[in-house]
Amino acid sequence: MSQYDFDLFVIGGGSGGVRAGRIAGGYGAKVAVAEEYRYGGTCVIRGCVPKKLLVYGSHYAHDFEDAAGFGWTLGEPKFDWATMIASKDKEIGRLEKIYRSLFENAGARTFDGRATLKDAHTVLIGNKAVTADKILIASGGHPVRPAIPGADLMITSNEAFHLKEQPKRIVIVGGGYIALEFAGIFNGFGSAVTVLYRGEQILRGFDEDIRSHLAAELVKTGIDLRVKTDLTRIEKKGNALVVHLTDGSSMEVDAVMAATGRKPNTDGLGLEAIGVKTDADGAVVVNEYSRSSVENIYAVGDVTNRINLTPVAIREGHCFADTVFGNKPRSPDHADVPAAVFSQPPVGTVGLSETDARKTYGEVDVYRTSFRPLKATVSGRDERAMMKLVVDAKTDRVIGAHMVGADAGEILQGIAIAIKAGATKADFDATVGIHPTAAEEFVTMREKVKP
Repeated sequence: MSQYDFDLFVIGGGSGGVRAGRIAGGYGAKVAVAEEYRYGGTCVIRGCVPKKLLVYGSHYAHDFEDAAGFGWTLGEPKFDWATMIASKDKEIGRLEKIYRSLFENAGARTFDGRATLKDAHTVLIGNKAVTADKILIASGGHPVRPAIPGADLMITSNEAFHLKEQPKRIVIVGGGYIALEFAGIFNGFGSAVTVLYRGEQILRGFDEDIRSHLAAELVKTGIDLRVKTDLTRIEKKGNALVVHLTDGSSMEVDAVMAATGRKPNTDGLGLEAIGVKTDADGAVVVNEYSRSSVENIYAVGDVTNRINLTPVAIREGHCFADTVFGNKPRSPDHADVPAAVFSQPPVGTVGLSETDARKTYGEVDVYRTSFRPLKATVSGRDERAMMKLVVDAKTDRVIGAHMVGADAGEILQGIAIAIKAGATKADFDATVGIHPTAAEEFVTMREKVKP
């Protein structure tokens, strides 16, 4: 009989922790989990799922406009923010129950409350202490606000999902996933949106052609995009906010949203006292098998700050359970992880950017196309899609694929399989396209971009 209450205790009921607990339970482990907020984690509760629902809702503004070119006559569309938020909340509530039941139906014990570590084998939930042989930290991350006067007046993505009223004028600070996705959401719902980004161009770390093409498309939709611009302070003025900018100007808005990064949820967990090493941002430092500096303590997901994507956390959690409880050691593969930005238009990407490919492989071939989608030729929308392939010139292997345009995420998921399988440009060329689709462009690009 084990000397501990549980074989595995999971701190955090998000995607990574839930997967790890379920798989470990399937191997016969006695599992418990503690969650201080709501089961489902960032993605389900206040991240990708509710955000995607808002993206769907906001995109109807474009659809109504496009309909006229196809012969539809519509009345004046009206949008009600409260109805959208209520519908979103109903679906999130349903999903939360599913996540909790996944654990409980697997025979795991659930604790509602904040868990901290007393020692390497003891977890405290409030005043209750339980012991575990192995502990998995899957506590996720949280958004951060910039260190400026008036930062407390800013909302983050957490609060944006629960606003009582839609801001008619909003400034969004940041140039990454979250900033651009919410810019499209609020713009689609009719808010006047200004995006401030202190860098040279949005989507730092993405392929340069993706960055510049998306920036131009966002401006076409009516978003006021200002790069090399930041805010210096925020002041309250009645029911409004006054935002002061680095160029000396100011503007009055109804809300300011910080989308300037996230940090791991490790403060106050008790990690330092028991010797769990963290980096400068507070992320748990782990090896390839997600083990921390303390032998029986592991960590997966955003709290490790490796690749902060839900499917990656799920894969890390599964690999952890296979390794520790299934006697099938395997480490998560973080290479060629596909991703999407649900901006409007969306971005899909997998593999290396052209810049990184040149650094890694030296000589590369680049294929790129930009075109007006068929739908836009009738709707009249001023819109252009862009697709790009990056190829290792020595082996002909496709090492990067990138797209800006409708259904980019859906299309790149399939392309990601080909790249993960080591497909060459010749394999792409030999594939017959599905016509007429945008996706066929990935198998019809023949002309190399001149260096």
